[in-house]
Amino acid sequence: MAVEVLTTADGRAKTALSHAHAARWREARATGSPLAVGRAEPPMRPARPERPELLPPREVPRRRTGTAQGRIALLHALAHIELNAVDLHWDIIARFSHVPMPMGFYDDWVKSADEESKHFNLLSDCLESWGSHYGALPAHAFMWRAAEDTAEDLLGRLAVVPMVLEARGLDVTPGMIEIFERAGEAAATEALRVIYAEEVGHVAYGVKWFNWLCGRDGLDPKEFFHGLVRRYFHGQLKPPFNEEKRAEAGLPPDFYWPLADEVKDAPGTAGFR
Repeated sequence: MAVEVLTTADGRAKTALSHAHAARWREARATGSPLAVGRAEPPMRPARPERPELLPPREVPRRRTGTAQGRIALLHALAHIELNAVDLHWDIIARFSHVPMPMGFYDDWVKSADEESKHFNLLSDCLESWGSHYGALPAHAFMWRAAEDTAEDLLGRLAVVPMVLEARGLDVTPGMIEIFERAGEAAATEALRVIYAEEVGHVAYGVKWFNWLCGRDGLDPKEFFHGLVRRYFHGQLKPPFNEEKRAEAGLPPDFYWPLADEVKDAPGTAGFR
């Protein structure tokens, strides 16, 4: 099921499959007959539609959010991130199926993939109501680089994707909500509020399973997290941090503040979320 999602290119079709497979997983779990996890060979990169054109992060045009076109560009960038997130959550299931994990691990990432699918569709609906659509503007492939870099390291994947990239969403989403609120864009404001509330859970799942694996292997979670971020994250952890929401997700300040002043090889790219 995970590989079927990953090998489906169209965003709407991908998210429809994601919803359907998540519902099937939940139903099987509820009836006491869970689906077998099995093994799979996911593609290194998920299928993508011909559009949007993917550019290096620095080459993606920047637009001012004080204009309608700028707000469309911002929503388009967010829709692209959410579609990547759908694939990232199905990918962690398929790519690391050889690692023995409790069933709750799969429950959490299936739920996350299902919610990211909803997020993509909410944002796509907004774009289409404004006469645009996903694929109308260029985007970048920075987020998937994290998946490629951590393709053989489950702890690395958990550290970089939910605990860095998705935690970054908790930092910047309140400001984006204000942008659309000031512009009187009710649908976009509500979509972002839904995303903001549910992303806390995705970060929390990352923290939970990172700590679980560290406990199993006798590792110090904080020190090991710092090492993994320095190894795999090609960006910069930039304050201000949303310490309240990060704490709600179980991510304490001594995990991320020591990394905040360290400049990596792609400065500025960590603020995309």
